[in-house]
Amino acid sequence: MQEKASVSSGPRWYATGLDHIWLPYSQMKTAPAPLPVARTEGTRIHLTDGRELVDGIASWWTACHGYNHLHIRDAVQRQLEVMPHVMFGGLVHEQPLTLARRLSEMLPGDLDRVFFTDSGSVSVEVAMKMAIQYRLNLGDKKRDTFVCFRGGYHGDTLGTMAVSDETGMHKAFAGVLHRHLMADLPKDDESEAALSALLERNAARLAGIIVEPLVQGAGGMRFHDPSVLTRLRRVADRFDLLLILDEIFTGFGRTGTMFACEAAGIVPDIVTLSKALTGGTLPLAATVARRKVFDAFWSDDPMAALMHGPTYMANALACAAANASLDLFEDGERLRQVARIEQWLTAGLAPCGDLPGVTDVRIRGAIGVVELVRIDDLGALRRAFVERGAFIRPIGNVIYLTPALTIGEEDVAFLTRVIGEVVRDARHA
Repeated sequence: MQEKASVSSGPRWYATGLDHIWLPYSQMKTAPAPLPVARTEGTRIHLTDGRELVDGIASWWTACHGYNHLHIRDAVQRQLEVMPHVMFGGLVHEQPLTLARRLSEMLPGDLDRVFFTDSGSVSVEVAMKMAIQYRLNLGDKKRDTFVCFRGGYHGDTLGTMAVSDETGMHKAFAGVLHRHLMADLPKDDESEAALSALLERNAARLAGIIVEPLVQGAGGMRFHDPSVLTRLRRVADRFDLLLILDEIFTGFGRTGTMFACEAAGIVPDIVTLSKALTGGTLPLAATVARRKVFDAFWSDDPMAALMHGPTYMANALACAAANASLDLFEDGERLRQVARIEQWLTAGLAPCGDLPGVTDVRIRGAIGVVELVRIDDLGALRRAFVERGAFIRPIGNVIYLTPALTIGEEDVAFLTRVIGEVVRDARHA
């Protein structure tokens, strides 16, 4: 049975509602009872029992400005008083059009056509759909396969699972899904040559290449050099393939530049954005295409149109939040703070490298990772962090920090110290 110890002592909404909820990434029969939250503020999660947790992962790295940021909250409130939502079919309104223009101005090159959705997985689905129909509209009938990479993760919908590493959390579906071509990231000349050979053998059926730039996030926080993106741009051009960059994790300053692709100086053909897009306040995602992709859909033939349209596409409240979030990046202070966070993480996590069972410590921008040989009991590790006043949620054999970009040095020092204590104590438990 599900743990009940903290259910009876929680608020009434918790006790009466928990048995009707299906939680994410959880075996509901054995999962510990989730923590009831009363409110959030800055880098703090306040539980209903009065405990306060320092959030080390910013709600799956969405709350890039911290929780309850006044500027974003006020923007959403103003929009709520005018128009919370109106359909985007045959109608447009100020917030999404302003947001589309601003994203186009911020992104490199001619990435200037924005298609809004309401989740990261769907934005990747749309990117894949664009790439396949791009070939169809150009007269190529069978180019519907994608090259993806080991260690990658692009979402939980069927299409995005098919381009994620089949040894990860979705391995149960490996025999069910139409799997695309899995390759190693081209980190050197030899692996680039191997990738080129794979593309040459399959060129007639390929629509594109999809990759997470600089960091493969939920697949294990694996880092790669910007030169990998340069190599991918080169082979994509050689074989006339669309290059899709999934910047759902890396976008909006997380790796040290506004978008990860900037570190390599390349322009993808399609980029997907979500997570921190609204500063962690409301669900919103965007698939942004270069001009040549959009032009392939520009036709007198109605069947050449992109036939996709989420019901809450370009939601006014979410777009207002996103515009307010972009305001907070304008003066460059967020990116300067990321550079400081990188220094604090480096200093704070360095001692973990000497602990038994630790195989690697790595930092990039506002991402800190401590990789272990194994984690035998994820639940126990997560509880140990909570008991010390931190909310940190390891994945696989990786403990990671992706804090708000507004976090202070003291809180970073606390989080890194807690990681060191928990890892050390776990070895001697």
